[in-house]
Amino acid sequence: MGKYFGTDGIRGVAGSALTPTLAYRTGLAAAQVLSKEHGRVIVGKDTRRSGDMLEAAIVAGLTAGGMDAELLGVVPTPAVAYETANSDAVLGIMISASHNPSEYNGIKIFGFDGYKLPDAVEAEIEEVIDDERFQPTKIGADIGRVIHNEDGALAYINHMKESITCDFHGITVALDCGHGSNSAIAPRVFQELGATVHAINTEPDGLNINNNCGSTNPSMIQQLVLNTKSDAGFSFDGDADRVIAVDEKGVVMDGDHILAALGLHMKNEGILKNDGIVGTVMTNIGLDLFAKEKGITLHKSSVGDRYVLEDMKKLGYVLGGEQSGHIIFLDKNTTGDGLLTALKLMELYVSTEKKASEYNEMMESYPQVLVNARVSPEGKKNYANDPIIQEEIQKLTSLYHGEGRVLIRPSGTEPLVRVMIEGKDRQQIEAHARMLAKIIEERFPL
Repeated sequence: MGKYFGTDGIRGVAGSALTPTLAYRTGLAAAQVLSKEHGRVIVGKDTRRSGDMLEAAIVAGLTAGGMDAELLGVVPTPAVAYETANSDAVLGIMISASHNPSEYNGIKIFGFDGYKLPDAVEAEIEEVIDDERFQPTKIGADIGRVIHNEDGALAYINHMKESITCDFHGITVALDCGHGSNSAIAPRVFQELGATVHAINTEPDGLNINNNCGSTNPSMIQQLVLNTKSDAGFSFDGDADRVIAVDEKGVVMDGDHILAALGLHMKNEGILKNDGIVGTVMTNIGLDLFAKEKGITLHKSSVGDRYVLEDMKKLGYVLGGEQSGHIIFLDKNTTGDGLLTALKLMELYVSTEKKASEYNEMMESYPQVLVNARVSPEGKKNYANDPIIQEEIQKLTSLYHGEGRVLIRPSGTEPLVRVMIEGKDRQQIEAHARMLAKIIEERFPL
């Protein structure tokens, strides 16, 4: 990770860590690094109140750097990636902090091909941001313009509908839009495909995005599915690049179960390239066992959908994702796409005439506990070198060998070290995870 860029762009509390000044300099630096001549930049945002402020600052930087900025308004992150990759735009920028609370915001940058930027390019942008010899802005006719796209999501919506081979007439679906980017779009797409839709959390006010709703709070969609007797439910995060599904019984279907269901179906249909999928080091061991049984190769990348994508490209795979619900269909889009994943799951249920629970129950998950240790910036960088922490990790690793695992990693966007333990006995792994998190916090207090 760099000075500003984490695992998913620049992120922080808007107005504090992420200031308008930083947003302006990021826009100007991106224009200078990623384009040597005049070009167009696609800009989208989620529903946070700070989005307007940061959009204005970023657009000022882009136009000062000679770029035209086409504003899509409130759209999902995958809409920005799709529009960038399928137009003559030189780059795309999404203003969002994904699943984080409303006071946070972020800047995600996509290259002309719709892919998130490599670490080396982000490092180059950071150098320009901090360069005291910052290049002067353009003047006269070289200054960029602002283009307001009044229906910025239309191309993406049409792409979503064209990606599905059947209609959803007779199907009832429940949606939790998290007061985020999918609030207007997801219900519209499902309705236009024929489904009866029950949607909640579709009234963003700038402050309620992800507030006890959306993909990180699945209890709401679980209850909605049961109350409406829906065939399935889908819960999105703030920028809709991830989704958590729920079957008709109200049971959560996380990213690992989604990969199992779609991976096996695609393999049986002969469209799972190289018979492989990409997960992450956080992927449940249950998916390892399922994939092995079904003749599917499971490759594990570092955590972060950008790293999943990098390994998918290297291996020639078309399906990959994270337990958190970032699922990538590389033949349809260049980033995680919550709405596309929801549509593909519903297409699977309809086309095979099977219930969602039948696919959810194909894979058995081992109990997995994740505890966050709040640490100082020093701790986030140096916990791995602390002898006391490492001794405790080694003890637990030996204890769970063959029947579970211990994984410790820093958050890419927050002052946290994440402690994950997987094993057969939930009570035991919870106790060990909390114990280890407490030791980490005591060694590096915030």
